[in-house]
Amino acid sequence: MATYLITHEVDDVDHWFSSPKRQEVLDPLGVTVRPFRDPQGSNKVGLIAEIPDLDAFNEFMQSETAAEALRHDGVRAETLVVLAENSDA
Repeated sequence: MATYLITHEVDDVDHWFSSPKRQEVLDPLGVTVRPFRDPQGSNKVGLIAEIPDLDAFNEFMQSETAAEALRHDGVRAETLVVLAENSDA
């Protein structure tokens, strides 16, 4: 299992936080996440994600199901950044 930091902007932070869609689509992949919001009130949000199979996750992220989930949650896909934990530290 690897840990990733995923950041992006959303249209509506409260909607994104309360939406069940993220869990619906990530649970079958075994991905667990902890959501975060910008304390300054911007539309920037983040997740710490535990991803058991990055290849399966990346394949899923290219699917129409993922695209629909992102649209549903108001994710601005062009702002999506995925950072890997430094395993050399």
